[in-house]
Amino acid sequence: MNIRSLLGVSIVGTVIAALCCFTPVLVVLLGVVGLSAMVGYLDYVLLPALGFFVLLTIYALWQRRKRSQE
Repeated sequence: MNIRSLLGVSIVGTVIAALCCFTPVLVVLLGVVGLSAMVGYLDYVLLPALGFFVLLTIYALWQRRKRSQE
């Protein structure tokens, strides 16, 4: 995977995870679908996902900067 696509995927993942963490988008969506019992477990999935995508974004930016200096 090249750095440009890695950066794009990581930024999109970070934005989606942040939207689901800090807004009730996912809570409303799960309620509409009938899976509101899953709402209690969202923090176990969303916070690690947000952390993963933030770290992936930092890594992609670091690799991009490293390649541009060569």
